[in-house]
Amino acid sequence: MSEVVESQPRSKPLAFGTGALIGTLGGLIGLGGAEFRLPVLIGLFRFRGLDAVIINKAVSLVVVATALPFRASAVPFAAVAANWPIIVNLLAGSLAGAWIGASWATRLKSETLYRIIATLLVVIAGVLVFAHDVVAGAPLFSGAALLAAGVIAGFVIGVIASLLGVAGGEFLIPTLVLLFGADIKLAGSLSLAVSLPTMLVGFTRYSMDDSFSVIGRNKVFLLVMAAGSIVGTLIGGLLLGLVPNAILLPLLAAVLLISAVKVWRHA
Repeated sequence: MSEVVESQPRSKPLAFGTGALIGTLGGLIGLGGAEFRLPVLIGLFRFRGLDAVIINKAVSLVVVATALPFRASAVPFAAVAANWPIIVNLLAGSLAGAWIGASWATRLKSETLYRIIATLLVVIAGVLVFAHDVVAGAPLFSGAALLAAGVIAGFVIGVIASLLGVAGGEFLIPTLVLLFGADIKLAGSLSLAVSLPTMLVGFTRYSMDDSFSVIGRNKVFLLVMAAGSIVGTLIGGLLLGLVPNAILLPLLAAVLLISAVKVWRHA
């Protein structure tokens, strides 16, 4: 399968603009937007599959690291810290999943990685439509069963997050609400607390591969897109609720499905 050679310059204003737009879309639904950023990195900016995942992971890491302090006014750090058993429970699985997911990504053939990315984009589209507006209730399990379910869920989310270079909030938030009975607002901050160390582990594993050099070759592009993403996420957060989810979520799911088709066919 032919790969795109990184010889052409990539527009920095376009990187900032797309980062801001994607961040705004993510902010509107309470996510960072990395699931929308990955197809753009592949289709618009012509990064190879693995390079796009690593760039996406780096940008997502910056966005997540800044998002947690921004949410402190709505959800104090004390409230997040008080739920440390949930965080540890999910991390017990997600850290291992992140390492294994990154290891798989560096060994997969490009065509296989594109197919996996496309499939996971379809899964995320389904989660957006059917599980994004979940309502908190009682935890599904208790005791050892809850611990085991948390580790398994964390592992799966860690693998997916590493394979796509995302924070995993689209899966973590429904898991926190449905599995642990967390309030939706608290779940948003807890997901960031789980995502950050999970992403660091995946990022560390990617740094051991030769493909990690894409960061050095594109560091200015990365920082510009990250800046745009942060600005967009803040704007999207301010506009949160302006567009009804009944309209917004199906539209964004459709965007992901179209992106999935394009990534599947990517050469």
